[in-house]
Amino acid sequence: MAEKNITDAVEILQAGGVIAYPTEAVYGLGCDPFNLQAVEKLFHVKQRPVQKGLILIAASVEQISSYVELKGRSWEVEVLASWPGPMTWVLPVKATANLPDWITGGRKTVAIRVSAHPTVQALCNEFGQPIVSTSANLSKQEPARSCAEIKQLFQESVWCLEGELGELSQPTQIRDALSGQVLR
Repeated sequence: MAEKNITDAVEILQAGGVIAYPTEAVYGLGCDPFNLQAVEKLFHVKQRPVQKGLILIAASVEQISSYVELKGRSWEVEVLASWPGPMTWVLPVKATANLPDWITGGRKTVAIRVSAHPTVQALCNEFGQPIVSTSANLSKQEPARSCAEIKQLFQESVWCLEGELGELSQPTQIRDALSGQVLR
């Protein structure tokens, strides 16, 4: 179950599977955000309603720039100053992006983080695009902090990429770019 191979993780993502991977504070559950069956599988194992929307995690600003309003906006400097890093921003979706409702939760915004975590960076770079990032837990329970906890929670339904967690003790802060409000 616990493998260190980024290539294996990417193959699982490409095949529509759900993986667990280390992030800045806890393990995250991820899948291909544009594969509806993969997203449905993730919601099923997490026991979470689809209306909430999802966080996308990326290795670089380039991976997300076609999806969100950032360049030339009043929030651009502040957002870019925090990336790559442990900050998730809720940003307006570009009209041309056509992001599915299962990512946005039906809103005109999307939550995105460009992570500095080396495993996340390697995973997103090898996959070639952002992946879903939601805490590896059952809805409203404490997130997992190891592959052993992942296996206990999800049995064989989630493949786990072994790795070190980052330095944070709590999941990353989420801020709304338009209002500056801290959402988590």
